[in-house]
Amino acid sequence: MKLVGRHEEIHTLEQITKSGKPEFLAIYGRRRIGKTYLIRQFFLAKRDCIYFNITGAKDGTRAEQLAHFTTEISRVFYDGMPLVSPKTWDNAFFMLNKVIEQRPKNKKIILFLDELPWMATPKSRLLQTLDYYWNHYWSADQRIKLIICGSSASWIIKNVINNKGGLHNRVTHKMRLEPFTLSQTKDFLEYNGITLKPPHILLLYMVTGGVPYYLAHLKKGLSVAQLIEPIAFTEKGILFDEFNNLFSSLFDKADNYIALVKTIANKQYGIGKRELLKTIGKSVLGSVGIKMLDELEEAGFIMSFTPYQHKRQGVYYRLIDEYTFFYLKWIAPLKNSLQKKGLDKGNWQAIQRTPEWYNWLGYAFETVCYRHISLIRKSLSLTPDSVASAWRYAPRKGANERGAQIDLLFDRPDDSITLCEIKYSEEPFKITKDYAYVLQRKMTVFKEQTRTKKHLFLAMITSMGLKESIYSEDMVDGVVTLVDLFKTG
Repeated sequence: MKLVGRHEEIHTLEQITKSGKPEFLAIYGRRRIGKTYLIRQFFLAKRDCIYFNITGAKDGTRAEQLAHFTTEISRVFYDGMPLVSPKTWDNAFFMLNKVIEQRPKNKKIILFLDELPWMATPKSRLLQTLDYYWNHYWSADQRIKLIICGSSASWIIKNVINNKGGLHNRVTHKMRLEPFTLSQTKDFLEYNGITLKPPHILLLYMVTGGVPYYLAHLKKGLSVAQLIEPIAFTEKGILFDEFNNLFSSLFDKADNYIALVKTIANKQYGIGKRELLKTIGKSVLGSVGIKMLDELEEAGFIMSFTPYQHKRQGVYYRLIDEYTFFYLKWIAPLKNSLQKKGLDKGNWQAIQRTPEWYNWLGYAFETVCYRHISLIRKSLSLTPDSVASAWRYAPRKGANERGAQIDLLFDRPDDSITLCEIKYSEEPFKITKDYAYVLQRKMTVFKEQTRTKKHLFLAMITSMGLKESIYSEDMVDGVVTLVDLFKTG
C-alpha cells in the first residue's frame, strides 16, 4: 500500500537506507499515529534488506518478551526452525549478533524494536544490553540500521534520546510522528476513495484530530454526518471506547493524566500552572505533576505557552488534541448516562442542532488553527521569526473596565504586531457595526494594557472567508481562510 502524507519521514528513511554508515533512529508518537505502519510499509518494500521486527507486549513478562524475540530470529534467519529461548537479554542479543555476522556484507540489516518501552520490563537490563551491543558491534557495522520505537514519547526521550549512559549521543536520527495536517488528511481520504469538500474535512478533523488509524475506519460513499456517527456514537465505534485505552497505553496511573486533561479542557483560554495546583491539589502536581504535564505535551495532548508580556504569570496550558476535546464534550456525557444503553441513530444529528454545538465549533476551530500556525504565518506573509502567542486581560473583580481576549498574535521583528481574530462560520463572516466595535475595543485594551509602542495590524482567520463591508475594508489588514489551512508546508 502507498504511504500517504509522510513525505518528510519517507525522505529521512531513504537517507538512512542509502547511508554508507550504521544508523540509529528513534521514532516516537502517540498510539494510532502510524509509527509501525510507516516503518513496516517502507522497509518491507525493500528487497535488498533483511528486516527484523520485534514488538514489545504490553504488561508482558521478560520471559514472554524473550520468547517473542527468539521466534522472530527463527522466522527471519532460520526459516522458522524452533530455537531455545534464552533467559536473559544478553544471551538474546548474542544470538542475534551471531547470526548477523554470518549474513552477506552487502546486505543491509534493519533491526526494528517496536514498543521498546514495553519490552524493557523492570530489572530486565534490556537498555544496558542494547547499549553494549550498539557500542561494541553494531555502531561499527555499516549494514546495521537500528530503529527503536515507542508510543510513550517521554520514555523514548528520557531513556534513549537523552540517555546519560552508554547510549548518550548515539541516536543519529530522531523522528516525532505527528497527526496528519488538513492537507495530509485530504490526501489520505482521497487515497481511500473518500472525496469531501474542505468544510466537511475540517469537521472530520475536529473529531479525529487527523489520526490515520481513525480516518482509516471511514467508509466511502457517505456524507460527513454518516461518516462520524458510526465511529463516534455507536458502542462498537472506534472512537467510543478509545479514550481510556489511549491514555492507559501511554501512561502508568492513567487516571491522574486524565484528571489533568479534563481540568485543562474546562478552561477555554488555557489554565495557568498555579491554578492547576489549586484545582488538582499539590499531592498530584508538585514535581511529579510537572513531569506529567511535560509528558502530556510530548504526547501532543496539550500545549504550553506564556501569554504575551505575562512572564510573571508563568506557563499556561491548553488542550490541543481534537479527539480528546470532542470525546470529553460529546461522547463521555453519553457514556455516563442511560443513553448509552439505548444509542439510536440520530444522536449525532441531534447534537448539531444545539447552541452548545456552535460554541464548541468555535473553540475546536481555534485548536485546528493552533496546529497550523506555520501556514497562517505564511498566508499573512510574515517572516518565520514572527513569534506566535496569545493574550488575555481579565480585570479584577469589581473593576469598572472590561477584559479582552486575543486568540492569536504574531510579535513581528519589524516593530509590529499582528492581532488575529479566529471565527468559525458556515457562511462568509461579516463584520457588522457592533462587531467592529468589539474588535476596536480589543485592540484598544491590548494597546493600553501592554503599553506597546509597536504598530498593530488586524487579521481575520475564518473558516469560510470574509464578506466585504465598509468595516472590513477599514479595519482588516489580512485574511486567512480554510483554503489557506489546506495548503502544504
